[in-house]
Amino acid sequence: MRTGAEYLTALKDAREIYLDGERVADVTDHPAFAPIAATMAELFDLAADPANKMTCHAPETGAEANLVFTIPRSRDDLTARRHAIETWARHTRGWVGRSPDHVGSFLAAFASAPESFATERRDLSASVTGYHRRLLEEDLYVSYAIIPPQVSRATTAHAWDGDFVQAGVVEERPDGVVVRGAQMLATGAAVADEIFVSCIKPLTPDDRDFAVGFTVPVSADGLKLYCRRPYATTGSPYDYPLSTRYDETDALVVLDDVFVPWERVFVDRDVDGLRRQFFTTGAHVLGNWQAQIRFTVKLRFVAGLAGKIADVNGVGRIPGVQEKLGELAGLASLVESAVLAAEYRAAPDGNGMWRPDARAVYGAMGLQAELYPRVLAILRDLAGGGVLQLPSSVADLHNPATRADIDRYVQSPGVEAVERVKLFKLVWDAIGSEFAGRHHQYEMFYAGAPFVAKGYAYRNFGYDQAIADVDAFLAGYTDTSAA
Repeated sequence: MRTGAEYLTALKDAREIYLDGERVADVTDHPAFAPIAATMAELFDLAADPANKMTCHAPETGAEANLVFTIPRSRDDLTARRHAIETWARHTRGWVGRSPDHVGSFLAAFASAPESFATERRDLSASVTGYHRRLLEEDLYVSYAIIPPQVSRATTAHAWDGDFVQAGVVEERPDGVVVRGAQMLATGAAVADEIFVSCIKPLTPDDRDFAVGFTVPVSADGLKLYCRRPYATTGSPYDYPLSTRYDETDALVVLDDVFVPWERVFVDRDVDGLRRQFFTTGAHVLGNWQAQIRFTVKLRFVAGLAGKIADVNGVGRIPGVQEKLGELAGLASLVESAVLAAEYRAAPDGNGMWRPDARAVYGAMGLQAELYPRVLAILRDLAGGGVLQLPSSVADLHNPATRADIDRYVQSPGVEAVERVKLFKLVWDAIGSEFAGRHHQYEMFYAGAPFVAKGYAYRNFGYDQAIADVDAFLAGYTDTSAA
């Protein structure tokens, strides 16, 4: 188990990251990346602390390892895994969507089913299990980029103008492959150790060269990250308490003839292999169970914000306010219940990995794009104009010429101005800042476009049995009036 300090030291490498037209020299002290790097370091320290019970004995290595990177082989393992994921999620209040346990869950499931990576053409099963051992031994933070650039929604990569816009294999060598092109949306990649590059979007047989899955160090020769504009560089923690801690920058990954050795390649120009990688192995459901655990923690935090506003404004006993808080409680409880139901209904697959129940996981995911905007709408309604009429910054509280007016006019019974302003600054960072806007969009498309997420729910609901139940009921009676 590495410490946060060891993680930060590992980030001081030759990674090629660009922001505002300039190359970033060191992500650990750059204002756009240092805050989220510090947050990630705190997560590693939490995991390394025995008091948090985030470690277990890993049979793959014979040593202690981070629970969130291990293969759950029993119901107890799954429960312990949930507690570990919750420990990290509670530390970030659910606002870090791609913490290391997300892709780590995918990689664990990959390794649970190595036969899914062995084909007649090439057996890459050892690459998958070997990399998972590295993950356990080195406690790596792996991000991923598994969506093609949005060049065209009407066609796939083979039909795009220009060679290898989407990441694909341009050359095969005896010791590996050379990859060229780009992939998105690498959340957190700037402060990750490595990136898993693949494609979750369905491809056609003509897209064979782009049907790949591999890992690569962020510092690899020829790899470049182009990051969106950061939100963490403006304001103080008092004014932007979420932005200044949890802004995990999203990045476009560009691979300019990057060499990838075979021991890092999981899928090699195999369209069917992409689907096996995510779905046959159980990686998709295990990784998205982690995502829903994190989402549950976030929703409970948002509910807490709403309840705190009601208390501070003295409206908690008004029936209309209680109705809104009740709806918010119901929405948060639905997701939490789905997480627990997925664990309760879990079962081992053919390789002995305990999979969370897909029906419960995908049922919650299918509503995420509608549920989160509704949660924000309730919070907005309760906040009202309170988030708009605030001091411009914490500096107004330090200036004697302005402090007296703020103390008198921006306060509530029993709540001094400095605390009321602090609360509503936090609420604004959750619903109105650029950071909040990014999270609104992010949660709506967390599992892909809404029709994709609902498609998972549809396919895993069990409609055949539901329709059969209706048919059985229909068969149980006749039109007796005709007789």
